[in-house]
Amino acid sequence: MRTTVTIDADTEHLLREEAIRTGCSFKEVLNQSIRRALSQPSAERLEVPPLFAAPFPSEFEGVSLNRLADALDDEETIKELAR
Repeated sequence: MRTTVTIDADTEHLLREEAIRTGCSFKEVLNQSIRRALSQPSAERLEVPPLFAAPFPSEFEGVSLNRLADALDDEETIKELAR
């Protein structure tokens, strides 16, 4: 199959170096590289043991913790300005 793709300059450089090193054509190196990368099993899910035994509070389930931290900072700022 013939197709057009845009390859980043650094990736092209790596492919050309590999072609020179192996004596294979650019096309062969590209196909081998793609085939090798895609045939590798996908990364397994990493299980991280919990640091604390207590369950995650349900009221924070699905809540952006960054937004929660911002809201708490806003509350603190309002308290300081009210003094």
